[in-house]
Amino acid sequence: MTGGPNYYYTWTTARPTSSRVTTSRTELLHIGIAYAVLTLDLILVLTGAGLLYGATGSFLSRISLPLVLAAAGAALTGFVCHELAHKIVAQRHGFWAEFRMSPFGLVFSLFTATLGFLWAAPGATVVSGMSEIDRTNWGKTSLAGPLSNVGFAAIFYAGSVGLFLAGSVDYIWLLLLAWVNGWFATFNLIPLGPLDGAKVLRWNTGIWVAAILAIGAFTAALTLAFYVYGTPFLNL
Repeated sequence: MTGGPNYYYTWTTARPTSSRVTTSRTELLHIGIAYAVLTLDLILVLTGAGLLYGATGSFLSRISLPLVLAAAGAALTGFVCHELAHKIVAQRHGFWAEFRMSPFGLVFSLFTATLGFLWAAPGATVVSGMSEIDRTNWGKTSLAGPLSNVGFAAIFYAGSVGLFLAGSVDYIWLLLLAWVNGWFATFNLIPLGPLDGAKVLRWNTGIWVAAILAIGAFTAALTLAFYVYGTPFLNL
């Protein structure tokens, strides 16, 4: 897979008074659609070459239950929980925040997935009441997403180690999920454009440097483990 999700925020000037974590039917609908499409994207990519692999029968023969579960788990932890982390931190600081899907981004993600790689911009967390110059709250809200990813990456990696030591070949799926989450975290910390890293860097350079170095190193180790060694341990 190449490319990555393009997370960004929009803002308005109305400041809410509640710090409760809330949602709405609109948000649930948008995040549900985005989750379903991204899961399909990942299924297409994980088959090896999307729908262009060959005949429909050949494509379908490459789909398995573990692959579907891995795609659903990657979309849930890598994307949905990432967005919810942004939303929860913003709302806990007293701002209104909800996810809104991007129809064009979702269609484009399906197009790239049929080519065998993924470039996804499924939507964004919309924040109301946070000033454009409020670097602290933007930084904290932005950092929450990558931190949620690296947390899941650590959990999945620990699970893959446990399954590997127990002799189960299913460790490879958890190692894949760990790598996907690590990659999502690292990509989003790039300090460019609307990515999370740009807001974190503007907020606190030291925190951004520490985060990108630590998470990047962890993701590099996961990449070697998954693509080169094929086990959770780099020396095996």
